[in-house]
Amino acid sequence: MRAHLRTAVIVLLTLGLVALFLRNANLGEVWAAILESRWDLIVIALVATSVTYLMRALRWQYLLAPIGSTRFSTAFRATVIGFSASALLPARAGEVLRPYLLARWEGLSATATLATILLERLLDLVTVVVLLASFLLLFDPGMAAMDPEVFAAVRLGGLVAAALAVGSLIAVFALAGHPERLGRWALRAERLLPPRGARALARAVERFIGGFAVIREPRSLLAAMAISFPLWGSIAIGIWLVSAAFHIVFPYPQSFVLVAMLVVGVSVPTPGAVGGFHEAYRIGATAFHGAQNDQAVAAAIVLHALSFLPVAVVGIVFMAQAGLDFRSVRRLTHEPEQTPEGTGVPATHAASVPPSPGRGGASADPSGVQTLSASVASDDGGVR
Repeated sequence: MRAHLRTAVIVLLTLGLVALFLRNANLGEVWAAILESRWDLIVIALVATSVTYLMRALRWQYLLAPIGSTRFSTAFRATVIGFSASALLPARAGEVLRPYLLARWEGLSATATLATILLERLLDLVTVVVLLASFLLLFDPGMAAMDPEVFAAVRLGGLVAAALAVGSLIAVFALAGHPERLGRWALRAERLLPPRGARALARAVERFIGGFAVIREPRSLLAAMAISFPLWGSIAIGIWLVSAAFHIVFPYPQSFVLVAMLVVGVSVPTPGAVGGFHEAYRIGATAFHGAQNDQAVAAAIVLHALSFLPVAVVGIVFMAQAGLDFRSVRRLTHEPEQTPEGTGVPATHAASVPPSPGRGGASADPSGVQTLSASVASDDGGVR
Protein backbone atom coordinates (compact mmCIF):
# COMPACT_ATOMS: atom_id res chain seq x y z
CA MET A 1 0.00 0.00 0.00
CA ARG A 2 2.80 2.40 0.86
CA ALA A 3 4.47 1.70 -2.48
CA HIS A 4 1.26 2.59 -4.34
CA LEU A 5 0.88 5.78 -2.29
CA ARG A 6 4.49 6.77 -3.00
CA THR A 7 3.99 6.13 -6.71
CA ALA A 8 0.83 8.25 -6.72
CA VAL A 9 2.62 11.12 -4.96
CA ILE A 10 5.52 10.99 -7.43
CA VAL A 11 3.14 10.94 -10.42
CA LEU A 12 1.18 13.91 -9.07
CA LEU A 13 4.38 15.80 -8.30
CA THR A 14 5.72 15.16 -11.80
CA LEU A 15 2.48 16.23 -13.48
CA GLY A 16 2.29 19.35 -11.30
CA LEU A 17 5.84 20.42 -12.18
CA VAL A 18 5.28 19.80 -15.90
CA ALA A 19 2.06 21.84 -15.76
CA LEU A 20 3.93 24.64 -13.99
CA PHE A 21 6.68 24.52 -16.61
CA LEU A 22 4.25 24.68 -19.55
CA ARG A 23 1.61 26.96 -18.05
CA ASN A 24 2.51 30.00 -20.21
CA ALA A 25 4.08 28.20 -23.16
CA ASN A 26 2.88 28.36 -26.73
CA LEU A 27 3.70 24.83 -27.89
CA GLY A 28 3.72 25.88 -31.54
CA GLU A 29 6.36 28.52 -30.81
CA VAL A 30 8.31 26.06 -28.68
CA TRP A 31 8.43 23.53 -31.52
CA ALA A 32 9.45 26.24 -33.98
CA ALA A 33 12.30 27.28 -31.68
CA ILE A 34 13.53 23.68 -31.51
CA LEU A 35 13.51 23.38 -35.32
CA GLU A 36 15.38 26.68 -35.69
CA SER A 37 18.04 25.90 -33.07
CA ARG A 38 21.71 25.42 -33.94
CA TRP A 39 22.21 21.66 -33.95
CA ASP A 40 25.98 21.99 -34.43
CA LEU A 41 26.21 23.53 -30.94
CA ILE A 42 23.90 20.87 -29.55
CA VAL A 43 26.14 18.10 -30.93
CA ILE A 44 29.20 19.70 -29.31
CA ALA A 45 27.22 19.96 -26.05
CA LEU A 46 26.45 16.25 -26.31
CA VAL A 47 30.17 15.49 -26.57
CA ALA A 48 30.91 17.70 -23.54
CA THR A 49 28.17 15.98 -21.54
CA SER A 50 29.41 12.51 -22.52
CA VAL A 51 32.93 13.32 -21.32
CA THR A 52 31.58 13.95 -17.82
CA TYR A 53 30.81 10.24 -17.36
CA LEU A 54 34.41 9.34 -18.16
CA MET A 55 35.59 11.88 -15.58
CA ARG A 56 33.07 10.59 -13.02
CA ALA A 57 34.39 7.04 -13.42
CA LEU A 58 38.00 8.24 -13.09
CA ARG A 59 37.21 10.31 -10.00
CA TRP A 60 35.35 7.39 -8.46
CA GLN A 61 38.45 5.21 -8.86
CA TYR A 62 40.44 7.67 -6.73
CA LEU A 63 37.75 7.66 -4.03
CA LEU A 64 37.69 3.86 -4.08
CA ALA A 65 41.47 3.41 -4.02
CA PRO A 66 41.79 2.97 -0.21
CA ILE A 67 39.03 0.31 -0.28
CA GLY A 68 40.48 -1.80 -3.09
CA SER A 69 41.64 -1.77 -6.69
CA THR A 70 39.06 -1.25 -9.45
CA ARG A 71 39.23 -1.29 -13.22
CA PHE A 72 38.26 1.84 -15.11
CA SER A 73 36.04 -0.14 -17.47
CA THR A 74 34.06 -1.58 -14.55
CA ALA A 75 33.75 1.78 -12.81
CA PHE A 76 32.57 3.34 -16.07
CA ARG A 77 29.97 0.63 -16.74
CA ALA A 78 28.61 0.83 -13.19
CA THR A 79 28.50 4.64 -13.42
CA VAL A 80 26.55 4.65 -16.68
CA ILE A 81 24.15 1.95 -15.45
CA GLY A 82 23.57 3.91 -12.26
CA PHE A 83 22.84 7.17 -14.05
CA SER A 84 20.63 5.31 -16.50
CA ALA A 85 18.59 3.88 -13.61
CA SER A 86 18.30 7.37 -12.09
CA ALA A 87 17.06 8.68 -15.45
CA LEU A 88 14.36 6.03 -15.69
CA LEU A 89 13.35 5.48 -12.04
CA PRO A 90 12.38 7.96 -9.30
CA ALA A 91 14.35 8.91 -6.17
CA ARG A 92 17.78 8.62 -7.82
CA ALA A 93 17.65 4.83 -7.60
CA GLY A 94 20.91 4.50 -9.52
CA GLU A 95 22.87 6.01 -6.64
CA VAL A 96 22.22 2.82 -4.70
CA LEU A 97 22.51 0.50 -7.69
CA ARG A 98 25.90 1.55 -9.00
CA PRO A 99 27.94 1.11 -5.79
CA TYR A 100 26.29 -2.26 -5.23
CA LEU A 101 27.10 -3.42 -8.77
CA LEU A 102 30.70 -2.23 -8.57
CA ALA A 103 31.18 -3.84 -5.16
CA ARG A 104 29.85 -7.17 -6.39
CA TRP A 105 31.86 -7.07 -9.62
CA GLU A 106 35.12 -6.05 -7.93
CA GLY A 107 34.75 -7.95 -4.65
CA LEU A 108 34.60 -4.85 -2.43
CA SER A 109 32.51 -4.06 0.63
CA ALA A 110 29.19 -2.76 -0.68
CA THR A 111 28.70 -0.65 2.44
CA ALA A 112 32.06 1.11 2.09
CA THR A 113 31.48 1.54 -1.65
CA LEU A 114 28.14 3.19 -0.93
CA ALA A 115 29.92 5.66 1.34
CA THR A 116 32.09 6.81 -1.56
CA ILE A 117 28.91 7.89 -3.36
CA LEU A 118 28.04 10.20 -0.47
CA LEU A 119 31.60 11.56 -0.54
CA GLU A 120 31.30 12.02 -4.30
CA ARG A 121 28.09 13.99 -3.83
CA LEU A 122 29.79 16.12 -1.19
CA LEU A 123 32.60 16.90 -3.63
CA ASP A 124 29.97 17.81 -6.22
CA LEU A 125 28.27 20.18 -3.79
CA VAL A 126 31.55 21.86 -2.83
CA THR A 127 32.53 22.24 -6.49
CA VAL A 128 29.20 23.77 -7.50
CA VAL A 129 29.32 26.17 -4.55
CA VAL A 130 32.89 27.22 -5.39
CA LEU A 131 31.99 27.82 -9.05
CA LEU A 132 28.93 29.84 -8.03
CA ALA A 133 30.95 31.84 -5.50
CA SER A 134 33.66 32.52 -8.09
CA PHE A 135 31.05 34.04 -10.38
CA LEU A 136 29.42 36.11 -7.63
CA LEU A 137 32.78 37.41 -6.39
CA LEU A 138 34.93 37.70 -9.51
CA PHE A 139 32.49 38.56 -12.28
CA ASP A 140 30.10 41.48 -12.65
CA PRO A 141 26.65 40.16 -11.72
CA GLY A 142 24.94 42.76 -13.85
CA MET A 143 22.16 40.31 -14.57
CA ALA A 144 20.93 40.88 -11.00
CA ALA A 145 19.16 43.95 -12.34
CA MET A 146 16.85 41.72 -14.42
CA ASP A 147 15.26 40.06 -11.39
CA PRO A 148 16.74 41.24 -8.08
CA GLU A 149 14.49 38.98 -5.99
CA VAL A 150 15.49 35.79 -7.80
CA PHE A 151 19.15 36.82 -7.76
CA ALA A 152 18.96 37.49 -4.03
CA ALA A 153 17.44 34.04 -3.51
CA VAL A 154 20.24 32.44 -5.52
CA ARG A 155 22.86 34.33 -3.53
CA LEU A 156 21.26 33.31 -0.22
CA GLY A 157 21.02 29.71 -1.41
CA GLY A 158 24.68 29.78 -2.37
CA LEU A 159 25.69 31.01 1.08
CA VAL A 160 23.56 28.36 2.82
CA ALA A 161 24.94 25.64 0.55
CA ALA A 162 28.49 26.83 1.27
CA ALA A 163 27.88 26.61 5.01
CA LEU A 164 26.38 23.13 4.66
CA ALA A 165 29.25 21.99 2.45
CA VAL A 166 31.89 23.20 4.90
CA GLY A 167 30.03 21.64 7.83
CA SER A 168 29.68 18.34 5.99
CA LEU A 169 33.37 18.29 5.12
CA ILE A 170 34.30 18.86 8.77
CA ALA A 171 31.94 16.06 9.88
CA VAL A 172 33.32 13.66 7.28
CA PHE A 173 36.92 14.42 8.27
CA ALA A 174 36.05 13.75 11.91
CA LEU A 175 34.25 10.48 11.14
CA ALA A 176 36.92 9.24 8.76
CA GLY A 177 39.58 9.74 11.40
CA HIS A 178 37.84 7.53 13.97
CA PRO A 179 35.62 4.90 12.30
CA GLU A 180 35.93 2.56 15.25
CA ARG A 181 34.52 5.20 17.61
CA LEU A 182 31.34 5.46 15.57
CA GLY A 183 31.11 1.68 15.61
CA ARG A 184 31.26 1.73 19.41
CA TRP A 185 28.48 4.30 19.50
CA ALA A 186 26.40 2.05 17.28
CA LEU A 187 26.96 -0.84 19.71
CA ARG A 188 25.09 1.15 22.31
CA ALA A 189 22.01 0.37 20.26
CA GLU A 190 21.98 -2.91 22.20
CA ARG A 191 19.69 -1.10 24.62
CA LEU A 192 17.05 -0.93 21.90
CA LEU A 193 17.93 -3.86 19.63
CA PRO A 194 18.72 -7.53 20.19
CA PRO A 195 22.50 -8.00 20.70
CA ARG A 196 22.89 -9.72 17.33
CA GLY A 197 21.15 -6.85 15.53
CA ALA A 198 23.20 -4.24 17.39
CA ARG A 199 26.48 -5.95 16.44
CA ALA A 200 25.39 -6.16 12.79
CA LEU A 201 24.56 -2.45 12.85
CA ALA A 202 27.93 -1.59 14.40
CA ARG A 203 29.78 -3.60 11.71
CA ALA A 204 27.78 -1.93 8.93
CA VAL A 205 28.47 1.54 10.35
CA GLU A 206 32.21 0.89 10.59
CA ARG A 207 32.31 -0.44 7.01
CA PHE A 208 30.33 2.56 5.82
CA ILE A 209 32.66 5.07 7.46
CA GLY A 210 35.55 3.04 6.03
CA GLY A 211 34.39 4.28 2.63
CA PHE A 212 35.64 7.73 3.67
CA ALA A 213 39.18 6.36 4.01
CA VAL A 214 40.32 8.42 1.01
CA ILE A 215 40.26 11.46 3.32
CA ARG A 216 43.26 9.95 5.08
CA GLU A 217 45.09 9.73 1.74
CA PRO A 218 45.66 13.35 0.63
CA ARG A 219 46.96 12.51 -2.84
CA SER A 220 43.90 10.51 -3.83
CA LEU A 221 41.55 13.06 -2.30
CA LEU A 222 43.27 15.98 -4.03
CA ALA A 223 43.15 14.11 -7.34
CA ALA A 224 39.41 13.51 -6.90
CA MET A 225 38.84 17.18 -6.04
CA ALA A 226 40.94 18.28 -9.02
CA ILE A 227 38.84 16.16 -11.38
CA SER A 228 35.63 17.65 -9.95
CA PHE A 229 36.30 21.09 -11.44
CA PRO A 230 36.76 20.11 -15.11
CA LEU A 231 33.86 17.68 -14.64
CA TRP A 232 31.47 20.44 -13.60
CA GLY A 233 33.10 22.83 -16.03
CA SER A 234 32.14 20.40 -18.78
CA ILE A 235 28.56 20.26 -17.47
CA ALA A 236 28.48 24.07 -17.54
CA ILE A 237 29.82 24.05 -21.12
CA GLY A 238 26.93 21.79 -22.16
CA ILE A 239 24.40 24.17 -20.59
CA TRP A 240 26.10 27.20 -22.15
CA LEU A 241 26.21 25.66 -25.64
CA VAL A 242 22.58 24.48 -25.60
CA SER A 243 21.51 27.94 -24.45
CA ALA A 244 23.51 29.51 -27.28
CA ALA A 245 21.89 27.07 -29.72
CA PHE A 246 18.56 28.70 -28.84
CA HIS A 247 20.05 32.22 -29.09
CA ILE A 248 20.14 32.67 -25.33
CA VAL A 249 23.58 34.26 -25.26
CA PHE A 250 25.57 35.10 -22.14
CA PRO A 251 29.21 34.86 -20.97
CA TYR A 252 30.32 31.35 -19.99
CA PRO A 253 30.82 32.17 -16.25
CA GLN A 254 27.13 33.06 -15.97
CA SER A 255 26.33 29.40 -16.67
CA PHE A 256 27.49 28.63 -13.12
CA VAL A 257 24.28 30.21 -11.83
CA LEU A 258 22.21 27.94 -14.08
CA VAL A 259 24.25 24.96 -12.87
CA ALA A 260 23.40 25.80 -9.25
CA MET A 261 19.71 26.22 -10.08
CA LEU A 262 19.62 22.91 -11.98
CA VAL A 263 21.21 21.17 -8.99
CA VAL A 264 18.18 22.29 -6.99
CA GLY A 265 15.84 21.26 -9.80
CA VAL A 266 17.14 17.69 -10.05
CA SER A 267 16.85 17.22 -6.29
CA VAL A 268 13.08 16.82 -6.74
CA PRO A 269 12.53 13.01 -6.71
CA THR A 270 10.75 12.61 -10.03
CA PRO A 271 11.81 10.05 -12.67
CA GLY A 272 14.67 11.56 -14.66
CA ALA A 273 14.19 14.87 -12.81
CA VAL A 274 11.27 15.60 -15.16
CA GLY A 275 9.63 18.90 -14.27
CA GLY A 276 12.10 20.09 -11.66
CA PHE A 277 14.98 20.26 -14.15
CA HIS A 278 12.84 22.00 -16.75
CA GLU A 279 11.36 24.61 -14.45
CA ALA A 280 14.74 25.41 -12.85
CA TYR A 281 16.27 26.11 -16.26
CA ARG A 282 13.26 28.13 -17.41
CA ILE A 283 13.39 30.35 -14.33
CA GLY A 284 17.13 30.91 -14.66
CA ALA A 285 17.07 31.63 -18.40
CA THR A 286 14.15 34.06 -18.22
CA ALA A 287 15.09 35.78 -14.94
CA PHE A 288 18.82 36.24 -15.55
CA HIS A 289 19.44 36.03 -19.29
CA GLY A 290 16.43 37.81 -20.74
CA ALA A 291 15.16 34.78 -22.63
CA GLN A 292 11.60 34.67 -23.89
CA ASN A 293 9.46 32.07 -22.13
CA ASP A 294 8.92 29.87 -25.20
CA GLN A 295 12.60 30.13 -26.06
CA ALA A 296 13.58 29.01 -22.54
CA VAL A 297 11.02 26.19 -22.55
CA ALA A 298 12.40 24.85 -25.84
CA ALA A 299 15.99 25.03 -24.60
CA ALA A 300 15.05 23.29 -21.34
CA ILE A 301 13.40 20.41 -23.21
CA VAL A 302 16.43 19.85 -25.44
CA LEU A 303 18.94 20.27 -22.58
CA HIS A 304 17.04 17.73 -20.48
CA ALA A 305 16.91 15.25 -23.37
CA LEU A 306 20.62 15.73 -23.97
CA SER A 307 21.41 15.18 -20.29
CA PHE A 308 19.24 12.10 -19.71
CA LEU A 309 18.35 10.20 -22.89
CA PRO A 310 21.83 9.22 -24.21
CA VAL A 311 23.02 7.88 -20.85
CA ALA A 312 19.70 6.05 -20.39
CA VAL A 313 20.09 4.29 -23.75
CA VAL A 314 23.76 3.37 -23.21
CA GLY A 315 22.97 2.23 -19.67
CA ILE A 316 20.24 -0.11 -20.96
CA VAL A 317 22.79 -1.62 -23.36
CA PHE A 318 25.29 -2.11 -20.51
CA MET A 319 22.56 -3.65 -18.33
CA ALA A 320 21.72 -6.13 -21.09
CA GLN A 321 25.40 -7.02 -21.47
CA ALA A 322 25.61 -7.58 -17.71
CA GLY A 323 22.54 -9.82 -17.70
CA LEU A 324 20.38 -7.29 -15.86
CA ASP A 325 16.82 -6.29 -16.66
CA PHE A 326 14.46 -3.71 -15.18
CA ARG A 327 12.83 -6.28 -12.93
CA SER A 328 16.12 -7.10 -11.20
CA VAL A 329 17.10 -3.42 -11.09
CA ARG A 330 13.82 -2.51 -9.41
CA ARG A 331 14.30 -5.31 -6.87
CA LEU A 332 17.82 -4.11 -6.06
CA THR A 333 16.65 -0.54 -5.50
CA HIS A 334 13.36 -1.37 -3.76
CA GLU A 335 12.50 -0.81 -0.13
CA PRO A 336 14.66 -2.52 2.50
CA GLU A 337 13.78 -6.10 3.27
CA GLN A 338 14.75 -8.22 6.25
CA THR A 339 17.24 -11.05 5.96
CA PRO A 340 18.32 -13.60 8.59
CA GLU A 341 21.54 -11.61 9.05
CA GLY A 342 19.77 -8.31 9.63
CA THR A 343 18.62 -5.55 7.38
CA GLY A 344 20.32 -5.59 4.01
CA VAL A 345 20.04 -6.80 0.45
CA PRO A 346 18.23 -10.13 0.39
CA ALA A 347 20.15 -13.10 -0.95
CA THR A 348 17.69 -13.37 -3.85
CA HIS A 349 18.63 -9.83 -4.86
CA ALA A 350 22.34 -10.51 -4.70
CA ALA A 351 21.91 -13.64 -6.75
CA SER A 352 20.20 -11.63 -9.51
CA VAL A 353 23.41 -9.69 -10.19
CA PRO A 354 25.73 -11.72 -12.43
CA PRO A 355 29.51 -11.52 -11.94
CA SER A 356 31.53 -9.05 -13.95
CA PRO A 357 32.58 -10.46 -17.32
CA GLY A 358 36.16 -9.44 -16.64
CA ARG A 359 36.56 -10.88 -13.16
CA GLY A 360 35.70 -14.20 -11.65
CA GLY A 361 32.54 -13.23 -9.86
CA ALA A 362 33.88 -12.13 -6.50
CA SER A 363 30.93 -11.59 -4.23
CA ALA A 364 30.72 -8.44 -2.20
CA ASP A 365 29.39 -7.94 1.28
CA PRO A 366 26.03 -6.28 0.64
CA SER A 367 25.11 -5.51 4.20
CA GLY A 368 23.75 -2.06 4.77
CA VAL A 369 23.12 -1.09 1.17
CA GLN A 370 19.35 -0.99 1.43
CA THR A 371 19.43 0.40 4.95
CA LEU A 372 21.37 3.41 3.71
CA SER A 373 19.66 3.77 0.35
CA ALA A 374 17.27 6.47 1.49
CA SER A 375 20.10 8.75 2.61
CA VAL A 376 21.84 8.44 -0.75
CA ALA A 377 18.67 8.90 -2.76
CA SER A 378 17.93 12.16 -0.99
CA ASP A 379 21.47 13.55 -1.30
CA ASP A 380 21.54 15.17 -4.72
CA GLY A 381 24.68 17.12 -5.36
CA GLY A 382 24.73 16.92 -9.11
CA VAL A 383 22.79 17.73 -12.24
CA ARG A 384 23.82 14.41 -13.72
